[in-house]
Amino acid sequence: MLMDVQDSKLENGTRVVTATMPHVESATVGIWVGVGARHESNNLAGISHLIEHMLFKGSKKRSAVEISRAVEGRGGYLNAFTQEESTCYYAHVPYDFQDQTLDVLSDMYLNPRLDKTDIEKEKGVVVEEIMMYRDQPQHMVQEMLGQALWKGHPLGRPISGSPETVKSMTRDDLLNYKNGSYVADNTVFAFAGRLSHDACVEKVRKYVARLKPKARHICRQVTAAVKQDAMVLQAKDIEQAHLALGVRLSFGMDDRRRYTLRVLNVVLGENMSSRLFQIVREKHGLAYSVHSSFQLLQETGALVISAGLDRKRRVKAVELITGQLAIFREQPVSASELRRARDYIIGQIRLGLESTRNQMMWIGDNIMGHGKFIPPEDVIKAVSAVTADDIRTLAISILKRPLISFSMIAPNLSEQDEAGFRKGLASL
Repeated sequence: MLMDVQDSKLENGTRVVTATMPHVESATVGIWVGVGARHESNNLAGISHLIEHMLFKGSKKRSAVEISRAVEGRGGYLNAFTQEESTCYYAHVPYDFQDQTLDVLSDMYLNPRLDKTDIEKEKGVVVEEIMMYRDQPQHMVQEMLGQALWKGHPLGRPISGSPETVKSMTRDDLLNYKNGSYVADNTVFAFAGRLSHDACVEKVRKYVARLKPKARHICRQVTAAVKQDAMVLQAKDIEQAHLALGVRLSFGMDDRRRYTLRVLNVVLGENMSSRLFQIVREKHGLAYSVHSSFQLLQETGALVISAGLDRKRRVKAVELITGQLAIFREQPVSASELRRARDYIIGQIRLGLESTRNQMMWIGDNIMGHGKFIPPEDVIKAVSAVTADDIRTLAISILKRPLISFSMIAPNLSEQDEAGFRKGLASL
């Protein structure tokens, strides 16, 4: 599983990182930009996501159709995503088509057409995307939770922005934002598959030669001054109650506690062996879907529990979930749970890294988030060293009422429901 990774920094600050996999038949090429939703001002909320969309709408030498056909015509896959702190454009293709694919992605990155007519059309598409999510209570309850966890902060806004902010954006807004963000020292080219590192470096150097290094965007930090809402409820005539419970974390992705958090999350709710799945779904039959996840950013993050619940027994479900959180503080996890959780994480890492796409994501995310490559062996070693005492110590420090926000969308919410939720949360 040892990854053959090489990392080079060009004269203008652009990073080129590769993971060589000589025995595979594919390559994944990615361009990462260190800008995302948290870097945006309130009136431009969603602009990173809109720019992501627009780069697929044609360059100065390719139409939108030609961009997609250039990759898909060889059996490849082309996509992109916007996160809070980065944006990534990538393609998975047969290895002998990687040069042409790099040309397509670089063309999108460097020479987007950003036609006014296309922008107006795509703004409409993005607004429809936002409205689609608003029709999905399992998505909306997550947006409500974000707003509660980071009240009034950019992290509390939806990545896509709002219909109002998207509709108000102009071509000049997009050009100015892109020109200030898509710069040399804010860009990483990541490759994984059957390839040559030196060849990749030379190709990228040719494409980005005219880029000048510029300072990165500075984002507003999360401090104690950023408030949290304890509870946000929305009544809606739907068949299920949708819950999201979040713990705001005071540490970020470089903190060693991330490994303990990863193990705690698996024990709590990441898979079907987890406590939440076994208690809430299997034992009590209160939910079809119940799981936990976590996200770490520069200086903060969140541990999140999500569930679609029996609408008539929603208070009972909240009591069960908060009761499980309290147990983490009161009792160390068992040796068998700890072993299963660590083995699960290690197995997921090993299985995932068989894919060129996942290796590209690993190295790109490492360089973007940590500024360096972290070998999988180091992660496995750190996860293997997590103890039951580590988990309990972390639980005591984070699983407490002032750090927890709660959101729910459900039919016929009443004062009695709210009182029941507060009682369940009070146990923390």
